[in-house]
Amino acid sequence: MNTNIIGLYPTWYEPLIGSGWVLGFIATVHLLASHTSVGAALVSLWLTRESIKKDRPELLEYVRRYGVFLLIFSYVLGSITGPGIWFSATVASPRGLSALIHTYVWYWAVEWIFFVIEVVGIYLLVYLAGKVDNYSYLRVSWIFAGASWATMLVIVGILSFMLWPGSSEWFMTGGSLRGLFGPYTFAQIFSRTCFMLMASALAGMVIASSFREHQEFRHEMIRKMSILGLSAAIIGSVFFQWGLTLLPESATLLIKTRLPVYYVPVLWGALALILAYFIYLYIKPSALTVVNASGMMIALMLFGIWPEERARESMRKPFVAGQFMFSNQVIGRDVPALDIRSELPTLSERGLLKSHPFIPSHLKEITQANQLEAGQALAMVYCSNCHSLGSHGMRPFSEMFVGNRDAVEIQAFLEGALATGHMINMPQVPLSHEEARALALYISGLPLWQATRP
Repeated sequence: MNTNIIGLYPTWYEPLIGSGWVLGFIATVHLLASHTSVGAALVSLWLTRESIKKDRPELLEYVRRYGVFLLIFSYVLGSITGPGIWFSATVASPRGLSALIHTYVWYWAVEWIFFVIEVVGIYLLVYLAGKVDNYSYLRVSWIFAGASWATMLVIVGILSFMLWPGSSEWFMTGGSLRGLFGPYTFAQIFSRTCFMLMASALAGMVIASSFREHQEFRHEMIRKMSILGLSAAIIGSVFFQWGLTLLPESATLLIKTRLPVYYVPVLWGALALILAYFIYLYIKPSALTVVNASGMMIALMLFGIWPEERARESMRKPFVAGQFMFSNQVIGRDVPALDIRSELPTLSERGLLKSHPFIPSHLKEITQANQLEAGQALAMVYCSNCHSLGSHGMRPFSEMFVGNRDAVEIQAFLEGALATGHMINMPQVPLSHEEARALALYISGLPLWQATRP
């Protein structure tokens, strides 16, 4: 076994927008579908209990129609985008995903069990409506709601670990619960639950709009969904702000310095729009149409989910998993509990080109003839997970270095702040002198000589 070779994979480079944005687009659609599903499961339980308690069969019909909507929207769309996330994450961040799976394989298994129960539950909710006694139907609703919320509970724990382990002791002693649950985890659980209820209220408006033949009941359900949405939005924003106070100093600094200036206004604007929408429909339920109900769900995805998820991804930089795996797939610190060792010493000693198993043999040694190609290879492996190598896409290189095209100055930066790890939002990137020179020459030629091959 060659201990000088690092277990890196081939790099997937998407030249137009970058691999990270491909994953982000798929994840945003998936989150709208999955969050609506979990919130709707809780809403269905609430309405089923109210239907039985008050002997109102029309509420069960509402729940049945809601279930049909979920089957078409959440479960079909979610079943398409879910594997899309796994596939794109596998090729974009194979070692990062592997770290999550190997660290929490049994938690993923438990989540899948809950998901199977959830899928069976939604079918039972739809096809047993009116065909079994009320209390059997209520039991199905309880199981469906419990399994749905449990999937969220497990996944939020793993997402929190992606940001940072819940306890710093995890690095030395291990322990899955130490890694999963910290103060920020619980803030996420509460805020996401509220967000799910808000999304389900928006979806509930779509269902209410289908009861055209029963105007009084239609207006009643619109007002119910309005109250639910208003309450969830207000309480959820409180939990969201609470979560921000629990962030480590590095994450807070990244939010303040690295996010676009429009980020905070967009989030507050989206919240204000949704609150105004719920208030208006509570006052005037007759104004609801399928078009504006569907439009608000799309607006939630574009102006709510996308900025929030981008912020979450940004504040964990430069890591992709557990504060030990860099976003470029290099292991950046020792984790004694998992017998993981940092790969930075090997890269510092040998350089990336000689340590990467998939670098073509003719690039192992940098020459005058191949230095631009070697620079391109270094940029793809070290940089393309977070940066587009052209003039557009995700954090394009053409916008970096403030337009500086002086190879000597770029090389000084690469061998200084970048190689020593003194940049809070970027991984430490060890480079030999020859590699730094090749990468600097490649960058200085952009966007005139852009990488176009995956």
